[in-house]
Amino acid sequence: MTSLDKPTSDTDQPHRTDQQDADAKAVTEAALFEAFGGLRGMVETVLPGLLFVTIFTINKDLKASAIAALAVSLILVVVRLVRRDTVKHAFSGVFGVAFGVVFAMMTGNAKDFYLPGMLYTLGLALAYLVTSVAGVPLIGLILGPVFKENLSWRTRNPGRKKAYTKASYAWGLILLAKCAILFPLYWWADTAELGWVLVALKIPPFLLAVYLTWVFLAKAPPPIDVFAEMEAEEQAEKARKAAAAQTVQSPEARNSDY
Repeated sequence: MTSLDKPTSDTDQPHRTDQQDADAKAVTEAALFEAFGGLRGMVETVLPGLLFVTIFTINKDLKASAIAALAVSLILVVVRLVRRDTVKHAFSGVFGVAFGVVFAMMTGNAKDFYLPGMLYTLGLALAYLVTSVAGVPLIGLILGPVFKENLSWRTRNPGRKKAYTKASYAWGLILLAKCAILFPLYWWADTAELGWVLVALKIPPFLLAVYLTWVFLAKAPPPIDVFAEMEAEEQAEKARKAAAAQTVQSPEARNSDY
């Protein structure tokens, strides 16, 4: 069993100082900020839906509202491309808005602009819960590469696996609670009411889930940097090969002296 495969337990982790705890919290905060897009990602998530419901509330024009929402999503992508920033959050926003526009235009019901996003939220909530029960929490799959630990937390770092499981349960339950509010409104409320409630529920549940994830991970053992370990293994292997080659060449070098 190599060092890359050797499992560890919570008791194997050394006691951390206050400074190490502070560093762990800072690293966790930065990783979450990167993974979920930060302030700009939240703006890109909220703005298209906010524009749609604002315009529809004023003039009840489905086409104008849909075009405006799609246009602002595309503008956000262009801005990121010009600035050479990460575009995954902006692109996901464009796809979400595009699906909403297609649904609403096909049915002629403005409320269907929100339906794809609501179904996605429900599916995501179930994915968080199911993967947690299965022992492969989704939040760990998302954040593992960000922390450069990949899937090492599954077998080698049980403390982090436990934290990822708690965080995934938190995400799943929070998103289910959001769906429990939105789906009845989809049937009973008008488009403007549903839209304003949906906009209001965009950020607070997300921030709560991110905060709980930060709390769980900040208290967990530090991630195992598998990339650094693999690099160290490669360097050690190169050193072994160089030493072996030098050993083979040494007799030839001695013979050349005769």
